[in-house]
Amino acid sequence: MDKVVLDDISARGLAGQLFGLIALALCVAGFASKRDDRLFFLLLFANVAFALQFVMFRSWTAAAIAALIVLRIHLVRRYKGRTAVMLAMCAATLVAAALTWSAPRDAWALAAGLIGTYGMFMLAGIPMRWLLAVAAFCWVVSNLLVGSLGGTLAKLLILVTNLVTIARLYHASRAI
Repeated sequence: MDKVVLDDISARGLAGQLFGLIALALCVAGFASKRDDRLFFLLLFANVAFALQFVMFRSWTAAAIAALIVLRIHLVRRYKGRTAVMLAMCAATLVAAALTWSAPRDAWALAAGLIGTYGMFMLAGIPMRWLLAVAAFCWVVSNLLVGSLGGTLAKLLILVTNLVTIARLYHASRAI
């Protein structure tokens, strides 16, 4: 009756939680940086941690899409606005989902991957941040469904940061 909850957690589950917390720390460090290159660098590693977290939780679609986000971050820095590159990333995301799909919960990771890809490649400013906020919300749900504390907190941080930035950009545009 007084069983400790951690007794029920496997080593795999603990590793998943650890990777989620590592991703959280990398996201905090990245968003705290004033340098965009440092932000992108840390987000690359955060997404590696997210992918490993989802592997530990056996959420294969989310793991594959998180791994593709590493490539997406790199490509969007070089090919922003290029429809062909964006469509190739969306196709890769769809193929990854088709090959790994295991449950309805995978739809949240797929939606996050597609929405985030379109937003990052094709939009800028407030519209981009709105789509990234929607993608972050989808990732929050995906993390909740696998039971990741660190991943959920990291994506909530990204969601809130995007919403605050949207408000700041909106107020700055109205002041002009």
